[in-house]
Amino acid sequence: MPSRFRRQRVLIIGCGDVGQRVARLLAPRVNLLALTSSPERGPGLRAQNITPLAGNLDQPATLRRLAGLATRVIHLAPPPGENLPDWRCDPRTLALLRALRLRSLPQSLVYGSTSGVYGDCRGEWVKETRPVNPHTPRAQRRVDAEQQIRFFGRSSGARVHTLRIPGIYAPDREGGTPRGRLLKGTPVLARADDVFTNHIHADDLARACIAAMWRGKPQRTTNASDDTRLKMGDYFDLAADLYQLPRPQRVARSTAQDELPLMLLSFMSESRRLDNTRLKQELRLRLRYPTVETGLRDC
Repeated sequence: MPSRFRRQRVLIIGCGDVGQRVARLLAPRVNLLALTSSPERGPGLRAQNITPLAGNLDQPATLRRLAGLATRVIHLAPPPGENLPDWRCDPRTLALLRALRLRSLPQSLVYGSTSGVYGDCRGEWVKETRPVNPHTPRAQRRVDAEQQIRFFGRSSGARVHTLRIPGIYAPDREGGTPRGRLLKGTPVLARADDVFTNHIHADDLARACIAAMWRGKPQRTTNASDDTRLKMGDYFDLAADLYQLPRPQRVARSTAQDELPLMLLSFMSESRRLDNTRLKQELRLRLRYPTVETGLRDC
């Protein structure tokens, strides 16, 4: 790493699976910090050379200690899902940004959003310049968080970068492959009703977070997606063949609501193909797993 990047202090907000992958790639070249609301996670984080900081995004008063600590921030925490005064807003991101403003600002901040902010694009190619059109409350809260991040960057001068993330997979990630769903025999949509789906391997996503932190253009958004161009049913057929399991049953959309959970149906109601040109050209990220086939074969 260039000498000007040494001894940086990187704060990870939402240090779950992807956050820990980021930490493994960065350690020991930087000082790593992670916010956690669970004291029992402290020893595990320290074992990964991460300094745990006690705090809770749902309790803004506990975040004051974050002010001025980090030179760079990676924010991967999702908005809350319930008990909100306004279902359209993300109070966690608001609380974090208010705390960061209390003292010297970070040089850069990366936010992990979702490609769900685009809504249903009817299978069209989607660039980052496309207007957002969220169809679900959780996607609306992500739009609110993105707007907060963008305003924070413009008003403070900090370099902020948003990654719009599709479905994350990895063999060593809990629920990170289609195997469990295939074993349950969960059906997929008939070909005539099927939707395009987008993916990113968790290791490539961690590398994208780091690339955005060092090289991301200010006030910029990037689709963090691989090169896969598959519809959802074809994705599960591919996985079934690789795992030597039966292919899932195909059902018409008109009858799917009787056989599939509401959360899954919401994903099956949106179709888009993410353009990842910025990821590869601006962030200069060379994907280790350019397609889900390469990633699933590796496992």
